[in-house]
Parts: sequence; C-alpha cells; structure tokens
Amino acid sequence: MARKPYVVGVIPCRYAAQRLPAKPLLDLLGKPMVQRVYDQAKKARLVNRVVVATDDIRIENAVKSFGGEVMMTSPDIMSGSDRVAAVARKVKGDIFVNVQGDEPLIDPRMIDEAVRVVLKNKNAVVGTLVKKITTEAELLNPAVVKVAMSRDGKGLYFSRSIIPHVREATEPSKWLNQQAFFKHIGIYVFRKDFLLKFSKMKQTALEQAEKLEQLRILENGYAINVGITKHDSIPVDTQEDADRVVALLQSQNMD
Repeated sequence: MARKPYVVGVIPCRYAAQRLPAKPLLDLLGKPMVQRVYDQAKKARLVNRVVVATDDIRIENAVKSFGGEVMMTSPDIMSGSDRVAAVARKVKGDIFVNVQGDEPLIDPRMIDEAVRVVLKNKNAVVGTLVKKITTEAELLNPAVVKVAMSRDGKGLYFSRSIIPHVREATEPSKWLNQQAFFKHIGIYVFRKDFLLKFSKMKQTALEQAEKLEQLRILENGYAINVGITKHDSIPVDTQEDADRVVALLQSQNMD
C-alpha cells in the first residue's frame, strides 16, 4: 500500500502591514487573529501538521502562548509562498499548504478541498480554489481576483480586472446573467519539490503588474489546478473587515 502524503499547513504571518499594522495580533473577540486562523487550520482533516511562519518575536510569543507551533523566518521574505518555502526547507513533508494568515474564519473544509485538488491528480504541482461570483460588487472590486479556467480545471489567467470580458454586454451589471465568473480563494497547495523550485524563480512581468504571485507560476509554463468551492471566507485587510468578523463570531456564539 502506498504511503499517504504528509501534509503540512503553513500560516505565513508578517508583523508589518500597510493598511492594518500588527494584523496577526489583532484582537478578535479575545483571541489574536493568528490564533483564529491556526485553530481553523488544525480542524482540517487532511492536514497532519500546522506551523505559523513569522518574522517577528511578538507573533512568535503569541503563538507559543496558545500552544501553537511557530517557526521564525527571515524578515527579508516578502511573499507568503516564499515564507512557506522557508519552512519546507526545514520541515519534512510531501505537500505544503499556504493558509492565508488574514482569514480567521476560513472553513476547514476549504483547506481539505484545496488539498484534494493536488491529491487527486498525481501530475498537479500546485492547486488552489475558486468560488463563483454572485454580486456586481465583487465583480467590480479589483481586490477580488478573477480567474479564467480551462475545461479541465486549470487556471488560464488570474486578474484584478474582470475576466473574461463580455463583449456583447453593455454594462457590468448585466454580465453576471451572460457569463459565469469566478473569484480566487487565496489558498495554495504545493508539492514540496515544486514549492522549492518556485521560490527560486524571479518575479515576472505580469506578476509585478497585477501584484499576484501566482502569475509567476503561469508565466514560467506551469499549470495551476483549480477546484471550485461553495464555501467563502473574509480576508481581513481593514478595521471594517475586522469588525465584520467580530460581528459574525458574536452571531455564531463562537469563543
């Protein structure tokens, strides 16, 4: 019987943030955001180990205080996936999951869905998730990354612009009636060998233009396998996002 792949979930956490400083330590109903993310990741059935990767001793101390596993990484690392790769160089594992550190309500089922994208295809080197866009606000928001996909479930392109462009539609409000649009859920699942290779690739032109590191993968000729999820999450980029998360936690009576 073949050995099951060992899956490591890594939560990259930088202390510095342009819009919301010290974001990982933001108090969300009595727990720092990093703990909220860690607790959710630990519930994923297909993840064997969860590690917080940080560049700051304050985050390290916070993780240790709630009994989580944490690893210090270089402050010079700028992207989340590069920080995950730094952990992969030191930790045994077959598959590494980049769990975004600013999604405290991420559903563990989403993490498992993303892992299955890679597990079910032995040729897949990286997988991610998308969700159908249902509102005009999401469609028009450049912070919501749109994805065009092939018939066999691979990402053709990721963009902050609306893709595909519906030529026959006169205004975006009518586009959703004529075409299915999908937004990217920012979770990445890497096979270890490819993750280490990816971390050594130089930034590419499209990546720099869109500020989307996944485009580095496509520009270098590799495929990103995509799974469609019905679940959603709330990235916390502003205080308003944090207030929304707290309200949801209170409404669900979550401790």
